[in-house]
Amino acid sequence: MKRKLIAAALATALLAAPATAADYLGVYGGYFDISQDDNAAAQFGIEYRWSEVLYGIRPGVGANVTSDGALYGYGGIFWDIPLHERVIFTPNFVAGLYEDGDGKKLGHAVEFRSGLELSYQFESQQRLGVAFNHISNASLGSRNPGSETLLLIFQQPLP
Repeated sequence: MKRKLIAAALATALLAAPATAADYLGVYGGYFDISQDDNAAAQFGIEYRWSEVLYGIRPGVGANVTSDGALYGYGGIFWDIPLHERVIFTPNFVAGLYEDGDGKKLGHAVEFRSGLELSYQFESQQRLGVAFNHISNASLGSRNPGSETLLLIFQQPLP
């Protein structure tokens, strides 16, 4: 049931999103729980980032799935900080709902993710980057093992 609610909320947010030249649709893939061999899994996801609202800060939503059947739907903020003409550093913080499937038990349905992303922006405004994230329930549950991910992300600007 949680999976259907997360999928419906994400689809509604993506379809209702007004596209501007500065909006981005991203896809990513990599590894979930990179610090634990027994729980490591492939992870794939999609993300929508709206145009900046203030000093490079963008709201965004997304969802990902692991090869173990875990699902995470989220929303939060992404802060684009130009380091060079074509290099963008993006710290981010999101909150969302997690369903563990056959994957790692994170201890609660509500999980928070903080991350760092470093991207190269091409002349076409497309971006290719690498992201490192930590997900945790901030001790909302009796267990809070947390997890780290390492991802490759591609972002396409929308017209």
